Amino acid sequence: MHARKVTAIAYPNIALVKYWGNRDHTLRLPSNDSLSFNLGDLRTTTTVEIDPSLSHDEVTLDGRTIGGAAYERVVHHLDRIVDSVCATQEVNGRSRTRMRVTSINTFPMGVGIASSASGFAALTLATCTVLGMKPSEAELSSLARLGSGSACRSIPGGFVSWHDSFAITIAPAQHWNLMDVIAIISNEHKTVSSTEGHALAETSPLQAARITDTSRRYELCRQAIMNCDFAALAEVVEQDALMMHAVAMTSQPSIIYWASTTLNILSAVRELRESGVPVTFTIDAGPNVHCICEQHALKQVKQMLWQMSGVIDVIQSGVGGPASVIAQSHGSHDDTQQVTPFHISPKDRV
Repeated sequence: MHARKVTAIAYPNIALVKYWGNRDHTLRLPSNDSLSFNLGDLRTTTTVEIDPSLSHDEVTLDGRTIGGAAYERVVHHLDRIVDSVCATQEVNGRSRTRMRVTSINTFPMGVGIASSASGFAALTLATCTVLGMKPSEAELSSLARLGSGSACRSIPGGFVSWHDSFAITIAPAQHWNLMDVIAIISNEHKTVSSTEGHALAETSPLQAARITDTSRRYELCRQAIMNCDFAALAEVVEQDALMMHAVAMTSQPSIIYWASTTLNILSAVRELRESGVPVTFTIDAGPNVHCICEQHALKQVKQMLWQMSGVIDVIQSGVGGPASVIAQSHGSHDDTQQVTPFHISPKDRV
């Protein structure tokens, strides 16, 4: 008996080697490979309920019913999943059972903390499960990617590699006790979305050089992760972040995500590292700064950030696991499931 309501959780991820630009915008196939880790203390919880009485899909995000482009993006993803996993059902504006989607984040959206990654990862897993499907981790990752590119990295757990169409775990969450300490400079939605930024990346004369050099940065970062070598990690992570933002700044039109406080934090992080504290920085699409450090340096990093003018909040997270189903309802009662990862089979690695 298929579930009528499923709740899934997923975690945002922070990229150490960035995804910026697509070689296929429709399929969200990236211009380069990337590496990330999930943020296990931040989460999106999404419930998908099949309701034949609905005349249209309903989407509620953080307590608000949404419409417009955001609503259409979610509904299009629901159609896409139904079309992918239930080929016998009619979709795309014809006939399918409507769904009620309710999603809650424990962190601010649209400010460079990958809310779309965790959001579409949780949505994909919950929708597939409510439809009675049991896709492999690779299939889930591929489906999530179509909603938001970086969502494919929020399906597996721990330290994650995204190559081509899906992402896999290269080391479990317990492999290295890193922390992401996020300096919140602004809670406002960024004026240029990541999707728009990806579309503009190829207009920068620097993007081709960035892509050509990615394999070198990727391998340096992968080795640093596997060896738990913080000094090596810091060097490549900062270079990669600065290269991504150099591309954004030189795109047509130019995208400048940084604020003055952003630059001040970058300088402060480097000064703190020079004093012997294992901390480095990276920045996604937005002004807020992710300060990556080893767990024993957490207190010093937080103290440094709270002392800085312009920092309005500090959010911290350790490394997190995979997206997981946490509850199912078959109508008469709820079944709470143990949080367990999907397992990728050898054939899915091809």
